[in-house]
Amino acid sequence: MSVISNMRSLLVTILLFFMLSLFFFGDLEGFFFHGDILEGEFKSIFVIFMGIFLEAIPFLLIGVIFSSIIHEYISEDYIKRWIPKHPVMAVITAIIIAAITPVCECAIIPVVRRLIQKGVPLHAGMAILTAAPILNFVVFGSTFFAFQNDPAIYIGRMVLCIAVSLTVALIIYVFFSGSNILRKHTNDFTAPAHHHHNYSRFNSMVNHSIDEFFLVGKYFIFGGFLASAAQVYLNRGSLIEASSDPVIGTALMMGLAYLLSLCSEADAFVAAAFQHVVPQHSILAFLVFGPMLDLKNTLVMLASFKTKFVLFFILIVTVVVFLLCMLAGVFLKEGLV
Repeated sequence: MSVISNMRSLLVTILLFFMLSLFFFGDLEGFFFHGDILEGEFKSIFVIFMGIFLEAIPFLLIGVIFSSIIHEYISEDYIKRWIPKHPVMAVITAIIIAAITPVCECAIIPVVRRLIQKGVPLHAGMAILTAAPILNFVVFGSTFFAFQNDPAIYIGRMVLCIAVSLTVALIIYVFFSGSNILRKHTNDFTAPAHHHHNYSRFNSMVNHSIDEFFLVGKYFIFGGFLASAAQVYLNRGSLIEASSDPVIGTALMMGLAYLLSLCSEADAFVAAAFQHVVPQHSILAFLVFGPMLDLKNTLVMLASFKTKFVLFFILIVTVVVFLLCMLAGVFLKEGLV
């Protein structure tokens, strides 16, 4: 077992060294396409994929490290003392925790999975999962700079995030309270070791981070590739032409957010390109739905949660975001916001 662990450690070290080398010194196009091995659309897909990969991997690593810290250093009793038993108060507390947890949609999934394993109620965990990628100062700042002259967008994004997270979490409480929705993995059921010094505990945390990284990373890579292909083959001109209708436009912007799989720290600048093309509530749908649910984090969720639950989660997030954004459109049209 130690041999496998050492091999994984070596592979992760090589991968990280490779990524850092590309980030600081590399020329992606020159490195991968010397001699025009790949051309045209395949080249575009690969370049976009490497952009998504290099942008998201640091956040993914932060997520698995936080997950491992929770696994090693935070006890179930400690967590249970902080989460109220009343479902509404538990969700509100979870949203407050999400507001001070500035991690992206990929990084938060392994964290929430570990919290649920440690005893956090499922509905509270889902509130953190849906709110954390949006409800933090980093995302608010990027949204503010992208829409400085439109407070309905940068304030509306935060308000809608809270409303959607609260609604989705309470619906999950009604349908899945007390249910086990986590997938079983070999490292979930190992008995806790009795550590005699800090090094052994730290070493255990590192090994757990590596296991978590390999578990989540393979799904993320596949999802990132699909999202890259979607960006290349998507006909944005047809999308803009079809999105003039408020209802169709909102649905299309949600679909676009799902396919593009943009990081929540940067998606506002993409949304700003549609500012004078689609209604405000359609832009809000793009900014709220994407960080909560996109192509790559759907596959990451499937690595952590049972398929039935993931499908239910997709359904309720899609319906709740669509309905609340359409309701926001009524208020914005009437000049009440």
